[in-house]
Amino acid sequence: MTPFTRRNILKGAIAAAGAAAVAPSLVAPAHAARPSGVALVRNRLTLPSGIATGDVTADSGVLWSRASGPGRLVASLLAVDDGGSPLSGSRAFRRVLRGTAASEATDFTSKINARDLPAGTRFALTMHFEDPEGQAGETGRGSFSTAPGTGTLSNGRTPRRQSFVWSGDTAGQGWGINEEIGGMRGYAAMLATKPDFFIHSGDTIYADGPIAAQVTEPDGQVWRNLVTEEVSKVAETLNEYRGRHRYNLMDRNVRAMYAEVPVIAQWDDHETTNNWYPGEILTDSRYTEHRVDVLAARGRQAWQEYQPIAQLSDGSTGFEPARIYRKISRGPQLDIFCLDMRTFKDPNTDGKETSLTHILGEEQARWLIREVSKSKATWKVISADLPLGIIVPDGPVNQESLSNRDADAPLGKELEIAGVLSAFKRNRVKNVVWLTADVHYCAAHHYSPERAAFQDFDPFWEFVAGPINAGTFGPGQMDATFGPEVAFFKAGAYANQSPRNGESQYFGHVDLGEDDVFTVSLRNANGTVLWRKELHPER
Repeated sequence: MTPFTRRNILKGAIAAAGAAAVAPSLVAPAHAARPSGVALVRNRLTLPSGIATGDVTADSGVLWSRASGPGRLVASLLAVDDGGSPLSGSRAFRRVLRGTAASEATDFTSKINARDLPAGTRFALTMHFEDPEGQAGETGRGSFSTAPGTGTLSNGRTPRRQSFVWSGDTAGQGWGINEEIGGMRGYAAMLATKPDFFIHSGDTIYADGPIAAQVTEPDGQVWRNLVTEEVSKVAETLNEYRGRHRYNLMDRNVRAMYAEVPVIAQWDDHETTNNWYPGEILTDSRYTEHRVDVLAARGRQAWQEYQPIAQLSDGSTGFEPARIYRKISRGPQLDIFCLDMRTFKDPNTDGKETSLTHILGEEQARWLIREVSKSKATWKVISADLPLGIIVPDGPVNQESLSNRDADAPLGKELEIAGVLSAFKRNRVKNVVWLTADVHYCAAHHYSPERAAFQDFDPFWEFVAGPINAGTFGPGQMDATFGPEVAFFKAGAYANQSPRNGESQYFGHVDLGEDDVFTVSLRNANGTVLWRKELHPER
């Protein structure tokens, strides 16, 4: 099978977009001095990676797209009812917004920070790019809903109900876009639940995992990937990192979901390379650039270009310059706290240092304690890109996450999380739920001080989902320091099981009702509910 080369197609499309086709004029004016007129015909800009929205709150959201060449993003928002008809009267809303210029400097991606939007409102969304001459290109269509606000409806009730999904791990372990099975079908299963938003808990790409045209599975079936030049090797250059994001957006299921469901994106290790930490020097012979800090800077630039995370014209995120950890407010019921457990991480060791080492970093840990403690939302969801109690090895001795195989009092990175949990208890924070992915199986863990070596915290739940399109592993061993109890888990039949049948790919779903009951279900990529739990809020 000859690999489909995305780069060559893009080069051809960009060249075609800049070429002029010349044809004789059908009607020449009588006074024309030249022998014949010519009409300039330009190819319109297209949307090769679709459209997306992200970080949608009660009054704001980020609109994203990518053009086939230089241009400026234009978006139109129209408030509609559930049937798609425009709202009228006091609820009528229509706005046209223009974004930043798309150029080679951003790989032709562009964003719009849409602000001052009405809460609890569904919007029909269209986006296109205008080329430098002002010609409008292909139109992308989608929709999204802002979070419920604090106002009331005509019947005196406060609109509160919302739902969301989460997962992680896209196109990992060489399992890419297999069009013979319908592509990345887990995204279609998530979209079918009609969620209000999607938390991608990290490993949005696998920059360190080459994708081959064919993979023979243990039972002899041949998995056939769509491939591009950029995914054929480990990513090292900025273009190769960008190419990984372009690749995932070639999947029709991903594009369909991103057009209709806002994304709250996180990053983890595979956006750069496996299990990395700042300052690491790679010994992997596949790399010519061995300085992780250099690779991480390229990987991060590509990630921030391709994720619909707020970004101002000066390059900052809109929260703080170059910061990934952030709070997304989803109305009176719900605040989402996205962590960055990669940027400030200390080296991977055995985790048994008697002094505190970092997985969040001092500044982020203080931010998390402060923001969660002052949150007025009923539920505080902490979206972590690494699990708390699962042992995640990095080789025979070192640990990738914070668990260290020692069931006694906290050590090393555990001390940082212990400080966070103690502060929540001290500040009387209620209704905290942790969500994560990373380990390539799904699980539900209940943490309680009565089972723990460390007891200065209040009980809480951690729910694990993923992979959504990668190899399935697990289950992992648990570290008893914080007293986890495994209420449920589901893993694959063998290590690195493919996504072929959908039964070994997982996502989580949360339904948050008007009564504030937080209903969690863990599902496979066919949409089958595997386990469900209702959490009732403490008042």
